[in-house]
Parts: sequence; C-alpha cells; structure tokens
Amino acid sequence: MESALAGITVLEFGNFVTGPYASMLLGDMGARVIKVEEPTSGDHFRHWSETGDAFSPTFCSLNRNKESIGIDLTTVAGKDIALELSKRADVLVENFRPRVMERFGLSYEQVHRINPDLIYCSISAFGQDGPDWSKPGYDTIGQALSGLLSLLTDPEEPKPTGISLSDHITGFFACYGILTALVRRLRGGGGQRVDTSLLRASVSFTGENAARYFSTEEVPTSKTRTHLAQAYAFKDQQGKPFAVHLSSLQKFWTGLTATIDRPDLTDDPRFADRSVRVKNYEELHAILQEEFGKRSREEIVKALQEHDVPCAPINRLDEVFLDRQVQHLGMRQTIKHPVLGSIDLVGNAVSLSDTPAGIRLPPPLLGEHTDPILEEIGYSKADTIKLREQKVIR
Repeated sequence: MESALAGITVLEFGNFVTGPYASMLLGDMGARVIKVEEPTSGDHFRHWSETGDAFSPTFCSLNRNKESIGIDLTTVAGKDIALELSKRADVLVENFRPRVMERFGLSYEQVHRINPDLIYCSISAFGQDGPDWSKPGYDTIGQALSGLLSLLTDPEEPKPTGISLSDHITGFFACYGILTALVRRLRGGGGQRVDTSLLRASVSFTGENAARYFSTEEVPTSKTRTHLAQAYAFKDQQGKPFAVHLSSLQKFWTGLTATIDRPDLTDDPRFADRSVRVKNYEELHAILQEEFGKRSREEIVKALQEHDVPCAPINRLDEVFLDRQVQHLGMRQTIKHPVLGSIDLVGNAVSLSDTPAGIRLPPPLLGEHTDPILEEIGYSKADTIKLREQKVIR
C-alpha cells in the first residue's frame, strides 16, 4: 500500500530533537526525508553513547526513514548543492539558531525565490524575532520559561523532567504546521513559512491550565489539575506505584469504595461528591494510601478494574513493553541496521487504515546517500570525487 505522503520530499537541516523529530514523523508517513549533515561528525546526537559510535540510541530514536548527505554548508560549493536540493524539495525543516540559515545563503527569502512552492519550517528556542530571539535555549529552558515545568515539578524541590518534553512537543507542532501548509498548497495556495519555537509550542501546550488562570487569576501548580481531575498515585505494600483517575463520574468513586470494602466512605460528607473530594484531596489520599498499602499492586489493579475504575500500574519502561496491550499495538519494532544489526525502536503513534505508517529505512550512516543524491540532481562522478577531495561532502 502506498504511504500517505509518498512523493513528498523533505529536506532536513537539523540536529538534536525538534527538527529531526518533525521530519521523522513525516518520514513515517511515507515522505522521503533527506537529512543534510555536517560532513565531519554529523548530527550532534550521533555520538551520545558510551561507546562513542555514530549511532547513539538517542540519534536512532529520531532519525529512521531518512537518507543522509554530508555537506559543508560554509563553502560555496556546499551552498550550491543545498540550493539545488531546495529547488526539488516540497518541505524544508531547519532548527538552527535564528540567522544561521541566512548566513548559509539558505534563508526563507533566499530559498523562496527559487522554489515558491516550498514549505519552509523554522524551529527555534524563542522565535525568529522579538527581544529574546538570539538567546540560546534547549528543552529544559523551554519547559521552564513556558510555565510547563511549574506544572510538572514541586516548586519547593524543583527537578527537571526525565524526558525532553518541550523538544518533542515542538517537533510535533512543527509537523502539524507543515501538514497544514501542504494541504493549502494542494489547493493552489503555494508555499509558505511555518514558524514555531520551544517557547511558543510549550506555552500552547499549557492551554488548559492557562485558561483556568485567565478565568480565576489563581496560579495553577503541579497539584491543581490532579486535585480537579481526581488523579491519584499510590504505593502498594511492597512500594510498587500505581495510578487511579476518578475523573468526574460518580460510578468510579463508588467502584473504588467497593474495591477497598469501605462503604462508609461512599456517602461520607467529606468525599460524597467530586466537589468535596477536590477540597479534601490530601485527606482522602491519606485514607486510600493506608488501605492500598495493605495489598499488592497486582491485586489492587485487578480489583479496581473489576469495578470499572480507571487505574494502571506506573510502569517502568522495562515493564511497558511487557504489557499485553502495548504488545498488541506493536509499539516495539525491530529493524535491521547495516552497522548495529538488529535494533529496536518505538513505533509510530498513529494507525491509518489505507496508508499505514511504518519504518522503511534504518537510521542512516553519515553521508550514506551522498553519491546517489548528488547524481540525482545532476552531479557527475567526477564532480563528486572532486567535491569529496575538497572536503565539501562526505
């Protein structure tokens, strides 16, 4: 079956997470992704491994379904190659700091003149202009400045998160913008620029809590939503964690009280409905923790599920991929790699009935596809040899 984005070519000038993640999502849906890398060491994430090889797990997680061409963009010959590729591309994705692509002669204005139908996506820390455009920024800075981190950590004991959440959110929003621009182009609208940033995407992601702040002028914390949504985390008798989400349906509360054989709590005026459970969250948490601390997590989860109460173990990653539903969804996928042999990656999150997503190519070697790509755009073998001797390409 043909993939949904078959025939679309994406040119990626990206390092780290945001740009590579956005273009990988497009690649999963069938787009051809040509990753332009610095020819000496390539994407900075290539070497994020204890062995120091060019295929760190972090790099592999963000760079499947791509071809790699090594180009020195600081050279005139390298810029010419990039412009030739830009003429033929449908989408360009870059996540350099603002003004860097301009220095390479590859700004939106410069490329738009030679390819007015190109969708040109720029991803930065804070935006392409404004008072802070030139500041350096990475994932944790995006989480912190946007308010997202304040909703994820205890301000009395602040800690960064264990996942590059702002980076991935921004890459996802970039992909969303690109697809929207492609639809417009299909309707005759031509190319355009798509612009997002860690700050913009992360602030947008806090929309639920921000709307509550706008309405009440009370500043949400990491506890605000958990109390309102009646979301709880507990430990069993062995210290194994699990989560319960009562939400707003009263049947979940009655199911929980039946599970722990505490009918006295069902109509207790402190907990009888959601509004009072919100007010008395900490008191209720303490009572439930005492009850759940007497039993094993397996027993608790099984009993709660029998009463149709939303719950789940708080799985470590080694436990996630043993889960029967995760296995049913095929979220752990094994692919063949020319250097690493078999590697396992997490599959795409979306299933399309007629044009399925999939992993067609393993993460590429640095410059693995340089020669065939150059031949495709009109460079002879002699040209390629000369460019390699001049260290313009890899």
